[in-house]
Amino acid sequence: MATPSKGSAPRKSRKAAGAKELPNELSQKFYRDMLLIRRFEEKAGQLYGMGLIGGFCHLYIGQEAVVVGIQSEMDDKDTVITSYRDHGHMLACGMDADGVMAELTGREGGYSKGKGGSMHMFSVEKGFYGGHGIVGAQIPIGAGVAFAHKYLGEDLVNVAYMGDGALNQGQVYETFNMASLWKLPVVFVIENNRYGMGTATERSSAKSTELYNRGQAYDIPGMQVDGMDVFAVKEAAAKAIKHAREGNGPFILEMLTYRYRGHSMSDPAKYRSKEEVQKVREERDPVERLRNMILAQGIMDEAGLKEIDKEVKAIVSKSADFAQSSPEPDPSELYTDVYSDA
Repeated sequence: MATPSKGSAPRKSRKAAGAKELPNELSQKFYRDMLLIRRFEEKAGQLYGMGLIGGFCHLYIGQEAVVVGIQSEMDDKDTVITSYRDHGHMLACGMDADGVMAELTGREGGYSKGKGGSMHMFSVEKGFYGGHGIVGAQIPIGAGVAFAHKYLGEDLVNVAYMGDGALNQGQVYETFNMASLWKLPVVFVIENNRYGMGTATERSSAKSTELYNRGQAYDIPGMQVDGMDVFAVKEAAAKAIKHAREGNGPFILEMLTYRYRGHSMSDPAKYRSKEEVQKVREERDPVERLRNMILAQGIMDEAGLKEIDKEVKAIVSKSADFAQSSPEPDPSELYTDVYSDA
């Protein structure tokens, strides 16, 4: 993990300082949360292949440690916004798997009543302000949510996620400037999975592939993190969130991660070799990495891990059943939620 690019050494976050969970309990929780995202996304891929999920579907398989580690350092009322690779973020926020899967299949029981699909789900209760389909568009919205937190005197932070491909969008740098100028409580997370659609970061970055430095012109500190190590993510998130919460302005976290599937379900991913993907799976997979650590330290045995897997599979299976049994939206829903009463 690199050190911050500027500023004094950040201290531990409020939540980390007051945490009561023992390391073994936290390891078990992280393993369960990451495994839930992994199994959920695998099932979503299956339903897409069966024609039960239409439109676009961007899976999060391989990147689970990022959201699980960051969410562990957030307060309950902190807020999140992200792009269209968003199912993992929803589950990490505590959104119900049934509602997420039902939305994927366009059913009434979904978080957007079946009208949003994979890329457009929201939960005000969980502080989740959406996946967004326009590349980079969520970043100024996230800064706007952070502005609201500051304006209303709330002791809250917004975490705004983007991919490495979104980082070259002009609106991102406009947002960096305003967020720094107004010292907004926002943490910008770059999920650098090495490919913006099919373009490698080496081909899209003019000077350096160290993307956490992109905020230097705006006096925004940044840090590069092993996004495949959930505890490294947690440690970095504690520093970044504390920095923003204490009124010091935005912070950038670049998470070095990897997606195993294509950009979306329609992407054959021919721009990289099978050997490259397999090498990451064997050497850096976040779920297997934590699993091996749990076994090595005697935190749990194989039987205990199998019980977690069984529990997670039951949740995912139930969500798929709920999604397929939930009715489709009534045609009258075409005319609801179009305008807001003001």
